[in-house]
Amino acid sequence: MKRIAIYHLETLLWIARLGTFRAAAERLNTTQPAISARVRELEDQLGIAIFQREGRRMVLTARGRELVRDCEPLWAGFERALLKASNFAGASGVVRIGAGEIAAASCLPGFVQQIERDLPGVTLEIEIDLTARMLQQVLAGTTDIAFLAGPVENPGIRTCGIGSVGLVWLASPGTVAAGGFARPLPVWSVPAHSPLHAVAMATLAEQRVQASSINTCNNVRMLMEIVAGGGGAAVLPETMVRAEMAAGSLVEVLPRPRRTIRFEAAIRATEQDPVILELYRRAGALRIEG
Repeated sequence: MKRIAIYHLETLLWIARLGTFRAAAERLNTTQPAISARVRELEDQLGIAIFQREGRRMVLTARGRELVRDCEPLWAGFERALLKASNFAGASGVVRIGAGEIAAASCLPGFVQQIERDLPGVTLEIEIDLTARMLQQVLAGTTDIAFLAGPVENPGIRTCGIGSVGLVWLASPGTVAAGGFARPLPVWSVPAHSPLHAVAMATLAEQRVQASSINTCNNVRMLMEIVAGGGGAAVLPETMVRAEMAAGSLVEVLPRPRRTIRFEAAIRATEQDPVILELYRRAGALRIEG
């Protein structure tokens, strides 16, 4: 058998993890034709078909699946041994991070500074999004680590808690002076699949107050501006509105909800990339308090 280069196995494993040649090319900072060429070289050297075409998709053959299963732990152990020997000083690659606004404002800056200091060869790509979409992106392998509003219960996801945030019902001083919820007010919230939205709806039912409308916006900062401008009321994370409350531009309009929002760092349950696992370990030491 001819000699097989390390990058052949790396390419194969990233295709298997991410599902497409295109995604593997993006992950490995190369082109799709280069990925296809590597696969052909590996198949020629092994004398087997690793992928087969099904419609427009390339899928692993039975021999290909067996090869991936046998090589995955060997590759992860090889990478881990090299990185551990250098105390991760030689860690490199692109790690894609997803975070909600609250986590991004609370703990992400310090986390990024730590990674830049300790792992300068690692490039971070950060995207701010809602929990439901980030969860799907982690499962699909397009996001490596996500900071999610939880709790998250999914067999394909591994999580660790990083703290919780208290919530407050706020409106503008003018809205409160006019009686607040003594009359139906517009309520603003993030979209319905967010834990924050669930708290808002539960509080309205518990307090037996009526909203004239339930409006949504996927940006918490914009919610703050709408409410401060007299557009109604919203339940908001206390950590993000302390300055506005201290300045008096936002004031409490209902009792604080008993429920807090818990946050978790999340990766795929099957994740074996040692750099991602190291960043996940570091993420587990973060704390969101509020």
